[in-house]
Amino acid sequence: MFISDVHLGSKAAKAEFLIDFLRHHDADIIFLVGDIVDGWRLRRSWHWPQAHNDVVQKLLRKARKGTSITYIAGNHDEFARQFQGVHFGGIVVADRAIHETADGRRMLVIHGDQFDTVVHNARWLAYFGDYAYDAAMVINRAISRFRHLFGMPYWSFSSWAKVKVKKAVNFIGSFQQVLAEEARRSQVDGVICGHIHHAAIEDFDDVRYVNTGDWVESCTAVVEHFDGRFEILHWAHVMPETPQVEPALVPVAIDMLPQKARAAEAA
Repeated sequence: MFISDVHLGSKAAKAEFLIDFLRHHDADIIFLVGDIVDGWRLRRSWHWPQAHNDVVQKLLRKARKGTSITYIAGNHDEFARQFQGVHFGGIVVADRAIHETADGRRMLVIHGDQFDTVVHNARWLAYFGDYAYDAAMVINRAISRFRHLFGMPYWSFSSWAKVKVKKAVNFIGSFQQVLAEEARRSQVDGVICGHIHHAAIEDFDDVRYVNTGDWVESCTAVVEHFDGRFEILHWAHVMPETPQVEPALVPVAIDMLPQKARAAEAA
């Protein structure tokens, strides 16, 4: 199971949705693919309600019960990168990892901010964009309250606007191409990432590109079935009273990069 961009510590985080998702789904191996905690926003103002703490406790509980959990650091939780290879409550921290699927493919698991030129070359612009994103989330919450008032399902205005803006679409496309190239350089069959809050499973010639999406706008996760097939689950669009069928997930081996330390294979 692959989850990214939860942004715990921000008001926009859909922690309750994620808790409900984790109650209905389990896996032998879970990858947290970056930006799980939003250090940028926590530095500006402290926001940590009980639901955010519940997400952490839920994950720690799964680790205690034997789930192998790898925390891939992102740009919003870049503070975690100094702890690569360290275990916290059964959760190991890494900058990147290799995941071997049930059908024998090797997938690079990485947050993806390393290939965002704005994050690395124009830090001030990245922070400015973060403020603009906060404004979009305020609009998003207002629309969500209105829709909830009239019994309508959750819908993300910001996610809709993102794919409608030409520059955003072009950025998403170039990001996917760059990550696919990184997979080729790493001599793997594909890449699993987050960062841009746009869930997708696409093929770029010989490379499979998988993006897990986020738990701020779209509330999506990626799961692997017993046959190695990847699937995007959109949890925000599922009504609570609808019975859920848990996807069949497989235990697989992982290699930590760059430490090359092999994680224990799930029972």
